[in-house]
Amino acid sequence: MFLVYVIAPIGQSIAISFYDWDGIGAKTFIGIENYIELWDDEAFYTSLYNNVLWLALYMLAVPAGLMIAIFLNQTVTGIRIYKSLFFFPFVISQIVVGLIFSWFYAPNFGLFTKLLEFLGFEGIAVLADERFVTYGIIAAGLWPQIAYCMILYLTGLNNVSPDQIEAARLDGAKGWKMLWYVIIPQLRPATFIAVVVTIIGALRSFDLVSIMTSGGPYGSSRVLSYYMYEQALSEYGFRMGYGASIAVVLFAIMMVFITLFIVRMLKDEREGY
Repeated sequence: MFLVYVIAPIGQSIAISFYDWDGIGAKTFIGIENYIELWDDEAFYTSLYNNVLWLALYMLAVPAGLMIAIFLNQTVTGIRIYKSLFFFPFVISQIVVGLIFSWFYAPNFGLFTKLLEFLGFEGIAVLADERFVTYGIIAAGLWPQIAYCMILYLTGLNNVSPDQIEAARLDGAKGWKMLWYVIIPQLRPATFIAVVVTIIGALRSFDLVSIMTSGGPYGSSRVLSYYMYEQALSEYGFRMGYGASIAVVLFAIMMVFITLFIVRMLKDEREGY
């Protein structure tokens, strides 16, 4: 199943990137011409920059999810209600998240504008301003992503060894030292999944961009996955080969980050042993 639905399509995408093809007619082999065109494509560099920005800011979901999980990992009255509230963003569709934040940022009736006006500032049309639009979409994406990381860490905290915690307390460890030297090392499996999923989520950030801005204004909020769609499948292109070359670049970036993280994690584990 993995070979048919994952490995084979990756190979096909790489192969298609060397052709000029509209998806229906005959393919024309053009070698690396699609990649040469990417090199001089300003829209590609805008999309690449936005993806790097997504990746840098999206990683905030991992420590934020950990902090919330630690806060919720206690047995007090009503804690299940709080867990449900924090869990809620994860169970709703990304499309719904995009619509909610589009209304939140609306310049005429949105809550964000009302808050700025209440604090004495002038309202900002976040999704219509090239300076702020990408940050606004990333904030929308962080809402469910933090909830996902929180769930992973809550599961991991349930598996933390109470014997090690008790031994650390007897040695005088508490607060940040307890967290850094005792709890976090036991959360490595959860951290691995959280980081990998967050990297993938940041680099394939398509649905929120599509719903909230369609890549606008003037293409300033495009990311590589959305630009790939525009070139390969939208009314702008039907250039399957060019779209595939963008997909190959996106896949390569994703693999570099995930490989570096896996290598570092394995190195830390060997040093730990």
